[in-house]
Amino acid sequence: MKRTVPLIIAATVGFVVIISWFIPYAQSWGQNVMIWFDILAAIAIVLGGGNLVKMHLRKVSDRRSGWGYSLITLLAFFTTLAIGLSKFGVNPSELYPDYVWSGNHLQEGGGFWWIYQYLYLPLASTMFALLAFFIASAAFRAFRAKNVEAIILLGTAFFVLFGKTYAGVIVSKAPLEWISTTLGWQTDALEMFRLDRFQETIMDTFNAWGNRAIMIGIALGVASLSLKVLLGVDRSYLGSQE
Repeated sequence: MKRTVPLIIAATVGFVVIISWFIPYAQSWGQNVMIWFDILAAIAIVLGGGNLVKMHLRKVSDRRSGWGYSLITLLAFFTTLAIGLSKFGVNPSELYPDYVWSGNHLQEGGGFWWIYQYLYLPLASTMFALLAFFIASAAFRAFRAKNVEAIILLGTAFFVLFGKTYAGVIVSKAPLEWISTTLGWQTDALEMFRLDRFQETIMDTFNAWGNRAIMIGIALGVASLSLKVLLGVDRSYLGSQE
């Protein structure tokens, strides 16, 4: 029963949501299920927060390697939680001016907004800035011209990256103007050979073909995995690989 009941609930809810997308009469069923999902997600957030506190407190108490980072995580967690729940710095709503807590916790100028704007965003920007160096290193290793495929990849990447810069427009514009003046060709007919236009063609045509194929493969994989979960074949969400 410990496994049968969760399987039945998961399959029933999943098929109800699918049916609600195709049968207008059943749309309200899907909406009710999504409301239940939001309630369960709120409970799951509480459980997840409790588990996070438990794990990091244990790490700090045992003085294990990296316990300082766990201490910072706990301080940031409790500080953000206290400011968010107390709505520190939030002005009352215009509809309910007599109630201090009636304002939105994401209100500009509030404590939660300040944390997001001046702490989270700079840290996230720093992480993405560091990620750019890792991407550049990986691209350098991937674009080594070892074979024909690597040469094609390297050439395409060069045209796309260089075509997105202002230097690419200037470098490609001068030869096209010389060809137009010398051979008497119309400038409009040569516009497609400018690097900025050429990279747009690569991204909008060839890259779009590859993206569509990848998205179709992802959609088929999601559909097959969803059917396995709904039919009880995949039970990994129960904590079992059976």
